[in-house]
Amino acid sequence: MVWFQEQITLQPRSRGFHLITHEILAAVPQIRSVQVGLLHLFIQHTSASLTINENADPDVPVDLEMAINRIAPENFPYIHTMEGPDDMPAHVKCSLMGSSLTVPISSGQLCLGTWQGLYLCEHRDRGGSRRVVVTIQGDDGNAT
Repeated sequence: MVWFQEQITLQPRSRGFHLITHEILAAVPQIRSVQVGLLHLFIQHTSASLTINENADPDVPVDLEMAINRIAPENFPYIHTMEGPDDMPAHVKCSLMGSSLTVPISSGQLCLGTWQGLYLCEHRDRGGSRRVVVTIQGDDGNAT
């Protein structure tokens, strides 16, 4: 059984949904040595989230952003407003979407479906860099 954990920092991105699958895979090449296991991602922020969704059509992230903004609009009469009009809606969106993902690993590959990708959901206009704790647990095939 192998365990690996690292905190990575994702580059700042504009508000919206951003595919990060390749960035995650590049940051943790240890995935390739895992025969059977799990990748767990945890974002250390309350105004950004993680999700899995379609990775092929560029309209999907645009539509996701439009839909989530409809669910948690900036013009709602929030009480928590000291950090700007995009802050409280960002907290709502993060609570709805979640701060972690777990993906199976098989033969050194993420077991994502054909059209699935990992997304960083940036809910602030200027969220800055985002920290993600990456944990890998699994069997590397080396019996001890």
